[in-house]
Amino acid sequence: MEIWLNSEDGGTSSAEGVHRVWTGSASDVSEVVIDDNSSQNDALSLIGMVPWLLVRCSDWTMIPLENLVATSRDSGTRIAAAVNQEIDLNGIASALEHGVDAILVEFDLLETAILVASEKTPVLDIESGQKPQVQSAEITSIESGGVGERACIDLTIRLQEGQGIATGSVSQLLCIVHGETLSNEFVPPRPFRVNAGAIHSYALMADGKTKYLSELKAGDEIAVLSSEGIVGKATIGRLKIENRPLFVIRFEVGKVKSQIIAQQAETVRLITPDGNILPITSAELGDNISVYSDNRVRHIGQPLEGRVNER
Repeated sequence: MEIWLNSEDGGTSSAEGVHRVWTGSASDVSEVVIDDNSSQNDALSLIGMVPWLLVRCSDWTMIPLENLVATSRDSGTRIAAAVNQEIDLNGIASALEHGVDAILVEFDLLETAILVASEKTPVLDIESGQKPQVQSAEITSIESGGVGERACIDLTIRLQEGQGIATGSVSQLLCIVHGETLSNEFVPPRPFRVNAGAIHSYALMADGKTKYLSELKAGDEIAVLSSEGIVGKATIGRLKIENRPLFVIRFEVGKVKSQIIAQQAETVRLITPDGNILPITSAELGDNISVYSDNRVRHIGQPLEGRVNER
């Protein structure tokens, strides 16, 4: 992390441990003031467009900076934050375990800022190099989940047999829930529909982010998967939320555990690693199912390296 020293008033021009002396402007830096959601969105729109973004927060500080840190990963834009109080240094330097890329301070905070930067712990690189992929998970328990709100996602296209969406309670391992493409004697097929699970669940979107099922809306684009991986995307046309009896199905890959809470119904089906379809009402302990595995953590749906413990 770089230390920038403010010298807009013509004061100190250099000091040991300082990477840049800030005089009020630079060709590679765009400065923004965040005082509401609109100005935060303006700042977010610059990510990927400029080398450096210098952020000044008038009220809320940590949440806007966390949003910017998460969005800026691998974008080519680095985040600098103006810090006016010593108490804010540690939090800003370690936001989302990554921290900002630079802090801008006055001379009276310089010594403390250099100390904070020198003590900053590098982000733990969990299983470095592992890319998101579809893996085989083993079902370890099946139990009642009581009654709760579940969401059906209706798409503007028809899914094919063997296709569904990735959803579940733990973002590192999401179940692939099959579309309602199959005929039976009790209900007609709804090939545009996925009975996706309880409203708290994550859903994998087409852009690689996640959203909670309760947040989805018409026009959102969601990822379509099979046992082979991501096969396309689809636009959501409608979300249908109703109270229904629920199942909790727990599963694991290695030491990583997860679960899906979904409606207790024969038409809710999972996909197995060999491409077959498994109704959750027929699932048994030891059965293998296809899951979307991504070891990154999430901040407002944005994937980034870090540590998290979801259960």
